[in-house]
Amino acid sequence: MPPRRSRRSMPRPSRLLPSRLLFVVLLLPAMARANVTGSKHDFSGQGWGTNEICVFCHTPHNANTAIAGSPLWNHQVTAATYTLYTSPSLRNPTSQPRGPSKRCLSCHDGAVAIDSYGTHSGTHFVTGPANLGTDLGNDHPVSVSWTHQTLAPGAPSCGTCHIGGHGGWAPMPLPFYGGSVECPTCHEPHDKGAETKMLRKALTGSAICLHCHGK
Repeated sequence: MPPRRSRRSMPRPSRLLPSRLLFVVLLLPAMARANVTGSKHDFSGQGWGTNEICVFCHTPHNANTAIAGSPLWNHQVTAATYTLYTSPSLRNPTSQPRGPSKRCLSCHDGAVAIDSYGTHSGTHFVTGPANLGTDLGNDHPVSVSWTHQTLAPGAPSCGTCHIGGHGGWAPMPLPFYGGSVECPTCHEPHDKGAETKMLRKALTGSAICLHCHGK
């Protein structure tokens, strides 16, 4: 007969599980950091007063509270008034950019320097196609409420499910913010990912467009 194994020599799942969970917990921050490292939003190597990555947008203390819902914001906020997109096919009214979109425009409208963070007054501005300017009349509307075409009047909007900035709700992963389409609905500012221009879905086959504008 084969020798009986001692109970002490057999690993207990309840003892192994915490160590595995600890490994995952420790790994997740490193994965998040790796996503923004090396992306177009990594300004740590520009010599703009710091070699940090997150500080251009976020700070653990003395955050800027000018934009509601902005997590520990550390960047100067734009004060621009924008020309908005109009179209006879646009059913829902637009408004001046709010929250998530205003955070993006605080660099991408070209009115505020990228390195204007914390108490720093910067001198380096967005250039080229990334500079959207203050005339958004030729850009996809943002801060616009969107109700799904198949919903009856008065029914909850898709924003009921598509909220927050963490990938939304499968199988419709583009997040809405308070029921509105915003800049980070299509763009993930923290993740260089596999798509160009930090898009959440591919341009190939117009996948990102057809996600909402299905024909």
